[in-house]
Amino acid sequence: MFHDLFRGKNVFITGHNGFKGSWLTAWLVSLGAEVFGYSLEPESHEVLFDHLHLGKTIKRDGRGDIRDAGALAQAILSSQPDYVFHLAAQPLVRASYRKPRETFETNVLGTVNVLEALVGYPKRCSVVIVTTDKCYDNKEWLHAYREEDPMGGYDPYSASKGCAELVTAAYRSSFFSEADSLVKVASARAGNVIGGGDWAPDRIVPDIVRSVKSGEPVSVRNRQATRPWQHVLEPISGYLWLAAHLGTPDICGYEPGLFCSAFNFGPQLESNRSVSQLVESFLKYTGGTWVDASNPTEPHEASRLNLSIDKAYHMLRWKPTWSFESCVQQTASWYQSVQNGFDPKVATQGCIERYVEDATRLNQAWTQV
Repeated sequence: MFHDLFRGKNVFITGHNGFKGSWLTAWLVSLGAEVFGYSLEPESHEVLFDHLHLGKTIKRDGRGDIRDAGALAQAILSSQPDYVFHLAAQPLVRASYRKPRETFETNVLGTVNVLEALVGYPKRCSVVIVTTDKCYDNKEWLHAYREEDPMGGYDPYSASKGCAELVTAAYRSSFFSEADSLVKVASARAGNVIGGGDWAPDRIVPDIVRSVKSGEPVSVRNRQATRPWQHVLEPISGYLWLAAHLGTPDICGYEPGLFCSAFNFGPQLESNRSVSQLVESFLKYTGGTWVDASNPTEPHEASRLNLSIDKAYHMLRWKPTWSFESCVQQTASWYQSVQNGFDPKVATQGCIERYVEDATRLNQAWTQV
C-alpha cells in the first residue's frame, strides 16, 4: 500500500492519541512506520489509543502542548521526520463557544508553531495539515464546496480552522516554496468522520451508543442538518496518499510541488445525509429509538455542508471506498463487538483490513504497486 513509502520512515503526528490520530497511528504502525507522537494527556473520553496499546508500539509517545512553540519544535526536530501529520486541535464546535480563546490559540497558533519549527529544515519532509470541511465560509449552499472557495466560519471552531488554512497557505508560499525548501506542505479538509472508538461529548455517534446502552432514546439536536458522513479510514487514506505524492515525484508523473495545496477528502454525494438519517441507519444495527431535541436557543451550527472531491479524484486518483451504509455498518459493528467483549485492537485491525480489501477490489490507486 502507498508504494510502501512509509516503511522504516520517521512519521511525526500531533494529536496522535485522539480519535482520528489513534486510527492514523494504528494504520501507520501496520505499514512499518516509526511513529513519533505529540499530544496533550488524553481526556477521560479519549481511551482508544490506550485500548489499542499503541504506546508500546510507537517510537515515542510524547506529551506536550502545541501552543508551547519551543517544546514542540524540539520534539519535531529531534524525531528527524520524513512525514508530519498535524491533527492536534480543539475539535468541537460547541466547546468552541465555551472556550473561544483556547480554540483559536490551539488551532491557529498551534498550526503556526508546527510550520515554524520546519522552516529551514534540511531534510526532505512531507507535511499534511489536517483541518476540516467547516473551514469554508458556509453560505448554506446546495452545491459542494471546492478548495478555492473562501475561508470563513460563524463559530469560533470553524473560524479557527479557516484561519489555520490561511496560515498554512501563507507559510507555504513564504517559506516552503518548491525552489527554497525540501519541505512540502499541503492541507486536508475532511468531512464528518465516524468510526469505532470515538467517545467525545457532543458527537452524534457516541451519543447514540451511550443512549442505546443505557436504554434511553437518542436526543438529536439538529435532525435536519446535512453532513458529508464518512468512515474515519476514508480521509486517513487520503492523508497518507497525499503525503506520498508530496514526497515522491514519480508516483503519477507529476512534480510534488503541484500537490502543495489544499485537498478535500469527503464521501460520495449519496453520503450527504441528514443527522436523522444517520441516526435511523445506525439504530437499524443497534436497536433503540430517538427523539427530536431541537432547541432554538442552542449555539448556531451549520445546517448544510457538502464537499467537492473532484480535485482529489483527478490529481490523486483518490475516491471513497465505502458507501454510506457500509460506513454506518462498520462503525456500529465495531462498537457492538467491543461491548460484547471483543478486543478493541483486534476490532480496529480487522476494520482496517476489511477497508484495504474493499479498496483493493475497487482498484484504488493507493493499493496498487
